[in-house]
Amino acid sequence: MFARDRRYRNFLFQTKAFAALIAVLLFFLPDAKAQIQSDYDEVPVAFNVQNVDNTQLNILVKDEKAYLPVSYVFDFLKIKNVPSADRDSLTGFFLSEADTYNIDRLHSVINYKGKPFPVVEGGLFKSAGMLYLESSYFGKVFALNCNFNFRNLTINVNTELELPVMREMRLNNSRANALKVGVATRADTVVKRTYPAFKFGMADWSVINSQETNLGNTSRAYLGLGAVVAGGETNLNLNYSTVDHFDKRNQFYSWRLANNDNAALRQIVAGKVYATSISSIYAPILGVTLTNTPTTFRRAYGTYTLTNTTFPNWMVELYVNNVLVSFVRTDAAGLYTFQVPLVYGSSQIKLRFYGPSGEERYTEQNITIPYTFLPKKEFEYNVTSGVVDDGTNAKFARLTTGYGLSSRVTVGAGAEYTSANTTGIILDSLKTKNNGNFIPFANVSARVFKNLLVSGEYDYNVRTRLVATYNLLSGLQIEYNDTWYKQGQTAIANTFLEERKAIVSIPLRSRSFAAFTRFTFDQILLPGSYYATADWLISASAGKFLASVNTYGVLVKSSAPYLYSNFAFTLTLFRQYLFTQQVQVEYRNRRIVNFKDQIERRLWRNGYMNFSIENDLNANLPTVELGFRYDLPFAQTSASVRANKAFTRYTQSANGSMIYDGKSGYTGFKNYTNVGKGALNVIAFLDLNENGKKDPGEPRASGIKLKLNSGRVEINTRDTSVRITDLEPYINYLLEIDPLSFESIAWRLKKHNFSVAVDPNQTKEIDVPVTISSEVSGRVSFIEDGEDRGVGRAIVGFYNNAGKLVARTTTEQDGYFSYMGLSPGDYYAKIDPDQLKEINFESTPEKLDFHIRRTVEGDTVDNLAFLLRELPKKTKPAKP
Repeated sequence: MFARDRRYRNFLFQTKAFAALIAVLLFFLPDAKAQIQSDYDEVPVAFNVQNVDNTQLNILVKDEKAYLPVSYVFDFLKIKNVPSADRDSLTGFFLSEADTYNIDRLHSVINYKGKPFPVVEGGLFKSAGMLYLESSYFGKVFALNCNFNFRNLTINVNTELELPVMREMRLNNSRANALKVGVATRADTVVKRTYPAFKFGMADWSVINSQETNLGNTSRAYLGLGAVVAGGETNLNLNYSTVDHFDKRNQFYSWRLANNDNAALRQIVAGKVYATSISSIYAPILGVTLTNTPTTFRRAYGTYTLTNTTFPNWMVELYVNNVLVSFVRTDAAGLYTFQVPLVYGSSQIKLRFYGPSGEERYTEQNITIPYTFLPKKEFEYNVTSGVVDDGTNAKFARLTTGYGLSSRVTVGAGAEYTSANTTGIILDSLKTKNNGNFIPFANVSARVFKNLLVSGEYDYNVRTRLVATYNLLSGLQIEYNDTWYKQGQTAIANTFLEERKAIVSIPLRSRSFAAFTRFTFDQILLPGSYYATADWLISASAGKFLASVNTYGVLVKSSAPYLYSNFAFTLTLFRQYLFTQQVQVEYRNRRIVNFKDQIERRLWRNGYMNFSIENDLNANLPTVELGFRYDLPFAQTSASVRANKAFTRYTQSANGSMIYDGKSGYTGFKNYTNVGKGALNVIAFLDLNENGKKDPGEPRASGIKLKLNSGRVEINTRDTSVRITDLEPYINYLLEIDPLSFESIAWRLKKHNFSVAVDPNQTKEIDVPVTISSEVSGRVSFIEDGEDRGVGRAIVGFYNNAGKLVARTTTEQDGYFSYMGLSPGDYYAKIDPDQLKEINFESTPEKLDFHIRRTVEGDTVDNLAFLLRELPKKTKPAKP
């Protein structure tokens, strides 16, 4: 038996060895298909992809056809590709892991999405261990249209798909690069704000339907309209539901006129306005706000750590004064942390929360940073007046002022008036003590040291506040807040005597590991009692694993402490699955009170599916939920079902937006929000008369490429325009035009960089004039020993009809010269007279007249020939 097994193993070994030998021999044998014929030329070209940085690519050329190295192209586009061991095939997936492909040289076929695409003989071959594919097949199979320009040695790739490299650049530009917004950059053209009397431009919409076994059917609809009225941004947000119908408290409208050039009054806001208040007000203010605070993101003097929680795996964006400055994805417990820039002046801090898997449905939350600093000797004010939109019509007014006493100290003062609190009761305590319902206040912010900030505020007969923050370079931050309340005050809806809070946070980082821990202690003193809470958070990430533990403690006088923890972790599985688990543990009874398991998967290119199981053990109520979402180009759609033994709920939703540009006649439907944002429509045209303006009859110039540090770029191949959407308004963006992006080398740009102020709710048209340059060439020579020889370094000048020198060039060593950049018209060329005088030569002829025609591709004038002759040397007269 053992002998038979040994013989079998020997036979198996010999078979494997023989197969390996055959494979080695086949690998080194010359393959006719793998060799490059002598008529293939290796040529370096500029590989240009729309909206992506250019690169140089070595290609093979035969009969003016381009053959591209597939792996190099796919690596640059960040498309998954894995070559076989013998380099005869290439496999991977295109955009989605479900869309696999196989490029097979031996069988001359490309299999993509289960469909074969035959390749003609010679269209696919191997050279130096790499597969080369004729450029037209990239368009036929993968919709990557590669246009090879043999004259310019460029390959321009056009596609309507969002390639992985494009998606990565878009996200980086619109979020990470948003930090660059507002940085002064040199521009040769400035496009300022416009203030039309009326212009409609944006609309958002959403519809949500729910069917529940116990409650029946409910529907909610939202319509947002964005326009410009009397030069100001006008936003109207309408909400309807089958439960509340058109409740006026859920309708929002505002008009905002901003002009940062007017130092005395930079912003006017009317409608439902945002206003901080000392009094407890739980409804928006219907009124007017005046301020000299600019809309731009000003220079920061430090940072403030902001940490909070929301839903797991959501994207959170941080806005300072309506400018996107940072973004982060929450962890398995929904934790997010920002280093908020502390900018000079009062700041409106806004957070936007985007749903998991990339939904761009968001809610907004305004937060308050306890520090306000101004540059030295700078004054800032904010005035708000109106009524509280809660049905009581209580009057409200607030004045806030600030002054930069020094570079380290800012002082402020103001007053607040409220006729009634949220219950409609007149503030009698304030009326008798403060000359009516009037709360004067004063505040101060100081940078004691570079890493120690202190802020204090006194609100007359209401409260006194103190905040101190200490930071170290290691990231350690210690914050202490203390608020003392005036006993019996009724402006704030609580009966607190004192509120104390201490926060200590520490980030930990290494090459493969990142963690964050924060401890918060909050104590509230009440008449005859107290209430305290403690929160200890630990969050860590390593590779594809995220985990967090959040432990809470509640302590009430004369009661036993109550402790519980939330455990959460997220793990990415097989690149497409996201698994999240959450468990809540209560320590008093030593038991699990709630758990939730969820798994998400991306389907196709724009689809997402999730399934979760949740059980509230206190109520013994297990719940399952299945959801599906698909992003269409014009809308986001979703459907879900949630069921337990108490009810079953079905939910369907859709949302999107519209952009309207009356000037160009463009109407576009998008799957992201647009109300309150701006857009650009960049049009390059041939400036035939070179007046810098687009005149009737001047054609458009195709092939323009540009760079912008934000927004979404869309190229319209039909009219050659480039539309950039999803831009934050009131910001000066730097628009950079690539001067080498045009198809014709005769097309030139006089201005490359545009500083563009984006208008809200509008599409601003940016005309880019393209001049047509013509080329003139010739030769300068002289006769020596009966032979015609070229003259090097001769200076040739080009003059217009008025005799003005417009350009000059220098001849090469062989006497030839050329210059490109002349506009249509009459010129003459001649050798530099001073140079001729210095070398004692004369030119024949002295000048040559020529004419540059007005053509779209530019004119060419050649064969300008100058013959130089040495003059006789002058002899000095003999002395008498």
